[in-house]
Amino acid sequence: MGKVRESVEQALEGIEDGASIMVGGFGLCGNAEALIRGVVEKAPKELTLISNNAGNLGKGLAAWLNAGLIRKIFCTYVGNNEDLHRMMADGTVDVTILPQGTFVERMRAAGAGIPAFFTPTGVGTVVAEGKEIREFDGREYVLEEALHADFALIRAAEADPFGNLRFYRTARNFSPIMATAAKTTVVECDQLVGLGEIDPDDVHLPGAFVQRVLPVAEHEDAIEYRTTRPRPEGG
Repeated sequence: MGKVRESVEQALEGIEDGASIMVGGFGLCGNAEALIRGVVEKAPKELTLISNNAGNLGKGLAAWLNAGLIRKIFCTYVGNNEDLHRMMADGTVDVTILPQGTFVERMRAAGAGIPAFFTPTGVGTVVAEGKEIREFDGREYVLEEALHADFALIRAAEADPFGNLRFYRTARNFSPIMATAAKTTVVECDQLVGLGEIDPDDVHLPGAFVQRVLPVAEHEDAIEYRTTRPRPEGG
């Protein structure tokens, strides 16, 4: 079977209770909207979510929270996500907050086959509690383990049938790294193009890291907070 899938259901095949899932996106930017909705409809329980955050304003991954799908979250940012604030406070969801660089490096290490690494980030803070500390050249470092997942759900601007991807600017965010760290990477693409139509210099992620491709033409692409300058007097 080729990599291109015709439905969300086919793309999400194999996601079951207890799965660990990486989801690309920064806030609501770069969200795989159809795949996120599809997981809500599929309704697996006790999920471990690995994502920069868990949605906002009730959108994106906040839908997973409100549907009661998530048991544990690894993230770097809580911000104004009231759903996550509430669930952290009442103990509904186990949340591990990581420094953003450590978060990315733990996934990169998983993709590179590196089981663990030492970093100075977090030494002397709650981040280092319960972890091995070692000194190198007079400086202390904390041991961080690689972060793997069963699935990665990411979104790209273009994909070809082999899974070569091109992302749209900052919507690329964590997605290429997540694709290397997951057993199965599912891509929601805005446009499916033919083999060879993405210039080799424009391939942001090789298809070797992609197992499934789902073309989805329409997205909401919600803007979380629209900020504009006031119009000058007389303007």
